[in-house]
Amino acid sequence: MKFTKMQGIGNDYIYVNCFEETVEDPAKVSIMVSDRHFGIGSDGLILIKPSQVADFEMDMYNADGSSGLMCGNGIRCVAKYVYENRLTDKTSISVETKSGIKYLDLIIEDNKVKMAKVNMGAPILKAAEIPIISDNEMVLNEAIEVDGTTYYMTGVSMGNPHAIVYLDDVIGFEIEKTGPKFEFHPRFPDRVNTEFVRVIDRKTVEMRVWERGSGETLACGTGACAVAVSCILNGYTEDEVTVKLLGGNLHIKWDREKNTVFMTGPASTVFNGEIQLAI
Repeated sequence: MKFTKMQGIGNDYIYVNCFEETVEDPAKVSIMVSDRHFGIGSDGLILIKPSQVADFEMDMYNADGSSGLMCGNGIRCVAKYVYENRLTDKTSISVETKSGIKYLDLIIEDNKVKMAKVNMGAPILKAAEIPIISDNEMVLNEAIEVDGTTYYMTGVSMGNPHAIVYLDDVIGFEIEKTGPKFEFHPRFPDRVNTEFVRVIDRKTVEMRVWERGSGETLACGTGACAVAVSCILNGYTEDEVTVKLLGGNLHIKWDREKNTVFMTGPASTVFNGEIQLAI
């Protein structure tokens, strides 16, 4: 199987061009290639496919083989791949995902995709639709007990569920201990991605993320969007926010008049290769 490893601010996936390749069991392949000791090493697998309703389809799998709905960093890499591999010459494209069609504007320098701006759509704020089990219609700074500690979370879906928790110190936080307790907490019927956030100022926040199915990753695009929406709802920031992640920065804007979230960030190719699948 021919593949390309790509990363968006450290959120790395294995990309397969399914215009040319066929992947019979993508869940098993994702587990295999994601292993950082016995495989290639990644946060998961993304298949780039033809689409009947958009320019391309992004079919995503997490490192544990579970199906992913949407990945903000991954979709920017899809845009870079299809443009630089001449699957399209358009600088505005549409990509079908399991959470709907997303629209991207590509920023080109020297015939390469330097950055991509993604229309991430409207945030989902109703608890039942995220989903989060709650007595309230919205989960806004709501208490949750995890492993004997009370945290306060805000719930947002950007196509997949996020719980945003604010801390005074995210760098020293034991995310590997607490992250799984959030992910499998009974209040999250579909599990959850958890963002642990520190507000720096009215335009800047920093976060670490525990992603369902992948553990801690260096970045999460949908998570950064959810964090920005949460910060704005809680009155912590302006409507445009720089989100500082372990792998780099993303610029997020929530156009509240249009109820649309826009994410701008880089995408990079790491290397191309070919692997013999032993499944």
